[in-house]
Amino acid sequence: MAIIGDGLILASLIGSGLLCWAVLLAGRFRSDAPAAASPEAITLLKPLHGAERQLERHLATFLDQDWPAPIQMICSFQRSDDPGIAIVQDLRASRPAADIDLVVDGRVIGANAKISNLANAVQHARHDLLVLSDSDIAVTPGYFAHVSNGLAQPNVGAVTCLYRGVGAEGIWSRLVALGIDLHFLPSALIGLATGLAHPCMGSTIAFRRDMLDRIGGFAAFADVLADDHAIGAAVRSLGPQVIVLDTLVIHNCDERRMAELVRHELRWNVTIRGIDPAGYFGSILLHPLPLAIIGTVFSGFSVVGSGAVVLALAARMVIAFRLGHRKPASFLLVPLRDLLSFAVFIASWFARSVDWRGARLRIEADGRVSAEAEKSR
Repeated sequence: MAIIGDGLILASLIGSGLLCWAVLLAGRFRSDAPAAASPEAITLLKPLHGAERQLERHLATFLDQDWPAPIQMICSFQRSDDPGIAIVQDLRASRPAADIDLVVDGRVIGANAKISNLANAVQHARHDLLVLSDSDIAVTPGYFAHVSNGLAQPNVGAVTCLYRGVGAEGIWSRLVALGIDLHFLPSALIGLATGLAHPCMGSTIAFRRDMLDRIGGFAAFADVLADDHAIGAAVRSLGPQVIVLDTLVIHNCDERRMAELVRHELRWNVTIRGIDPAGYFGSILLHPLPLAIIGTVFSGFSVVGSGAVVLALAARMVIAFRLGHRKPASFLLVPLRDLLSFAVFIASWFARSVDWRGARLRIEADGRVSAEAEKSR
C-alpha cells in the first residue's frame, strides 16, 4: 500500500508542476481587437434551445462588433413553442437595423439535435464565411477580426476558440465556471503546447462554405456526440489546419442544481473520453489534490504527502488568480471543485449514456450516439 501511496504522491507532484506550467501558457491570449486585413460579410449560425438566462445579452455581443462588413445572424430553433423564440424576437425589435433571421424548423437528420438544427439553419445562410457558436457563448468586440485573421493564414481550413467560464447566480453555476477555468482550460493549454491535443470546439468553429461542403455538410455528423471535434478532424483529413485563436470567448454557466452540474460535466467528460481514451486516462495527473490526499492515506501521513496536498491547492489557486477569480469565496470553493472534478472523472469511465438537453443519448461502440426511448428527468 505504501508503494501505491508513494506513486500517487509522485503523480500529484508532477500534476502540480504541469498546472504551474499552464499558468505561463495562459499568457498566449490577447484581449485587444486586431485590425482585419480584408473585412468580409459573415453568416453566424446560432443553434438555440430554450430561454437561457441572459440569452439576449449574449447574442447581442455578436452584433456589437468592431467589424465594418455585414453580419447575418441566424437564430434557429426546432420547436415553434420554444420559449427562446420570444427572446430573439425582442432582440430583433430592439435592433431593427441588425440582420437577424429567425428559423424554426423541426426536421431531424440524426440523434444529435444540435446538428439537425445547424443543418436547417445553414440553408438560409447568405454569405460564404460561416461561423458556428453555441448558445451560451459571449464574445468581445474584436471577435470577428480574430476569426478573419485566423482564416487568412496559409493552409488554414477552420479556426476555433478556447473559452473561460462565467457563473450566473448560485454556487452550482460558479462551480461549473471554476471547473472550466481551473480544469478544462489548463488541460487544453498543456495539450496544445505538447501537440497532444487537436481541439475544435463548439464555442467557435469558423470556415468557408466550400469547406463545409467538402467535409460532407452537417449531415456527416448527425449521429456523432463530439460533433465539434469530428468537424475539426474532417477538415484536417483534407490537409488544411484547424488553428486555435489567441483569444478567449466566454462560456456562460447557468446550472442551478447539483444534478445539472453532474449531468453536464459527465457529458463533457464522456465526450472527451470517447475522443482520446489514452489521453483522457493520462489527464488523471491534472487532479493533483485528490491524488495527494489518497496517496497520503495509503502511504501514511508524512511531510512529503502533506506538502503535496499544499502544493496542489496552491497551484490551483494560482491559476484561479491568473484567470481573475480573486474573491475569497472563489478560493474557498477550489478544494470542493477539485474533488467534484475527480468524482466526475471516475464516473465517466462507467457511463454508457449521457443527457443532452433532456434527451438520453446512448453511446455506441464506434463513438456515435443514438437516442434512447425514454426522456431523462
